[in-house]
Amino acid sequence: MNIRHFQLIIQSALLIVYGSLLAGYCVAQPVTLLLPDRVFDGETMHNGWAVRVVGERIEAVGPAQSLTVGPNTTRLPLPGTTLLPGLIEGHSHLLLHPYNETPWDDQVLREARSLRVARATVHAEKTLKAGFTTVRDLGTEGADYDDVGLKQAIEQGIIIGPRMIVATRALIATGSYAPKGFSPDITVPQGAEEADGHNLSRAVRTQIGKGADVIKVYADYRWGLMAEARPTFTLDELTLIVSIASSSGRQVVAHAGSAEGMRRAILAGCTTLEHGDAGTPEIFALMKTKNVALCPTLAAGDAVSQYRGWKKGQEPEPERIKQKRITFKQAVDAGVRICAGGDVGVFAHGDNARELLMMVDYGMTPLAVLRSATSVNADVFALPDRGRILPGLLADLVAVQGDPTQDITALKRVKLVMKGGVVISPASP
Repeated sequence: MNIRHFQLIIQSALLIVYGSLLAGYCVAQPVTLLLPDRVFDGETMHNGWAVRVVGERIEAVGPAQSLTVGPNTTRLPLPGTTLLPGLIEGHSHLLLHPYNETPWDDQVLREARSLRVARATVHAEKTLKAGFTTVRDLGTEGADYDDVGLKQAIEQGIIIGPRMIVATRALIATGSYAPKGFSPDITVPQGAEEADGHNLSRAVRTQIGKGADVIKVYADYRWGLMAEARPTFTLDELTLIVSIASSSGRQVVAHAGSAEGMRRAILAGCTTLEHGDAGTPEIFALMKTKNVALCPTLAAGDAVSQYRGWKKGQEPEPERIKQKRITFKQAVDAGVRICAGGDVGVFAHGDNARELLMMVDYGMTPLAVLRSATSVNADVFALPDRGRILPGLLADLVAVQGDPTQDITALKRVKLVMKGGVVISPASP
């Protein structure tokens, strides 16, 4: 083979490679122009704006007349609607279903994990079609690491569902969780992983290794046989958990309802506190100082009270509900960042907006609630690629009928959901 022949072979090979790359580059990505009446960008409402999506990302946003339209652009008129960033559910349990259907103990002890996963695939689809394109799923409640597989099935397009941030098993102090009430001679499977003392570090690292995106701890719970909630982990133990998780780039969130449990979780460096039922002005001031956010889960307490017999709208509010209104207002007045998260699973998946409506009922403005469910949750959960409608971010979007800043119930009237630039059919009316 002479030199010239060799050069021709090399040139031909290069042309083939170049042609393949060029062909891949030139394949036109789908372009969609969404034309609602108004756009909430995660911070502010803009009348007459539109959004152009290319592929899985937002390419442009602004006044409708300023956005150019190419010949291959799909126009999506959305008259009467508000376009928002895809909503972010801050506290979900996709592997649970409402307790008035099956008590929590029975779900943990009697339902096969295969049954729970099958049901969870339906929960995931309902959640997405309700406009919630991301969920922070805070514990499988006895289903081990099945949330990791659920997340992978969504990512691989096997099932329909939101983007997931998973906590896997969650961490509890020995003797402080549930199910309870059995003979002390019987070891009953728990709804989370027991770990403390010498095995705490291993448990945190194992959960991370198995796929946990975030570590959840129960900073307090009902010790003994259904006694009142008291702090479980010591401050040193919580600090160790946060230190290990932080070194892996992960946040720690704490179930914390008692004032002392909240105080320890705050000082240890947890990112969010879940519930916060017995918070005090002093505790909320400390949260503000330490930049710890609160996920109040109003809807869960409301649902449980109704399961126990309260006839909402017909009878006076139970003391638990009255107290929750007080502590929630104290947190808001203290300037604590409020995350939107309802502890859905206690109540029905797909009804996630129930929490947002209650946040307004409990004293937040509709605009503040919209921010909580979009940009605030994105910021708190360290998700810079979503939660706002800005060029370059993921095209996770939801259109609702009406203006939710004027009537928050508009969030339940979903007309369109888009995830990664792909239009998802909304939930049935």
